[in-house]
Amino acid sequence: MPSLVSLPVVLDNHDSRIRYYELMLKRERLDDLPKYDLPEGYSFAMYRPGDRDHWITIEHSAKELMGHSHGVDVWARYFGWNETELPERMVFIENEAGEKVATATAYFDIYGRDQSGAGWLHWVAVRREDQGKGLARPLIAYTLRLLRQLGHSRAIIPTQTNTWLACKLYLDFGFQPIPENAARNRDGWRIMRALTNHPALQAFDPATAQEILSGEEEQG
Repeated sequence: MPSLVSLPVVLDNHDSRIRYYELMLKRERLDDLPKYDLPEGYSFAMYRPGDRDHWITIEHSAKELMGHSHGVDVWARYFGWNETELPERMVFIENEAGEKVATATAYFDIYGRDQSGAGWLHWVAVRREDQGKGLARPLIAYTLRLLRQLGHSRAIIPTQTNTWLACKLYLDFGFQPIPENAARNRDGWRIMRALTNHPALQAFDPATAQEILSGEEEQG
């Protein structure tokens, strides 16, 4: 659905000019997931020892990381202490040349705050030059099915307003704002309503252009 607001800039799919709010989504069931096939020439592969730098390269290309050293720090915090589980949790997409071009992880809340037993979809990213080729939906669907195979009956996704197109994809997959997060970060969901006009967000009044942009667009 079209945006409900006119902006003075064209937004990227990962755009720091959008005011930052943490967004949390949930899906109560994982037994009715849609299925999407990968485009020809691409295939799924699971994590193998030594894949850390491939993960960092993809996440950096997708603007999720600021550089290699940042990626090393993030990897250590999320995965470095738990690499033995990654062969059954971390998904990659490879192209015909065997290059890893996208990734997502069927994980959990690393901080232990979520005691519900939900699986967490973490660090979904497609390499910049492979974006727009129909990889994101198959990747998300595959990783959510993996969460179900790992014994999780429901799923949670942490994201943010900066990655607004990814959030729209999650809403398309039937995820809904977690009520506590919607109350705490209502303005973030108002931004998402304005940018996507998604049917799942009709309860939120759309944000204005001034509420959406952080001010950095004046420097760009």
